[in-house]
Amino acid sequence: MNEMGQEDWLDRRLQDAAPYIDDGGFTAQVLKRLPSRRRARRPLRAVILLGITLLASVIAYFVSDGGRFVSLNVERLATLPVLWLFAIALGSGLLVTTLGLFAAISKTRDLQS
Repeated sequence: MNEMGQEDWLDRRLQDAAPYIDDGGFTAQVLKRLPSRRRARRPLRAVILLGITLLASVIAYFVSDGGRFVSLNVERLATLPVLWLFAIALGSGLLVTTLGLFAAISKTRDLQS
């Protein structure tokens, strides 16, 4: 309990301290010497990724005999018992929820760091 009191005292002292320490212009000189920020190429990157995705989709469509595998698998799913369909839907829902939870937790850790 004594440690908490010391930490609180230290926190108060740091907060009460002067918000700026005069450094004789050192910080301003360092900031002037830093290289300028690069402009982000986000639009170009997005166009490239979208183009590659579309190209890969077209190639996959033609390689798979015009998407025939999709219709075959839909037919297979239609012939499964209802209990199996429920189990598949439940499992995939739990998988997506778990992955979303892990993504959210990792994002909050990144924001806290």
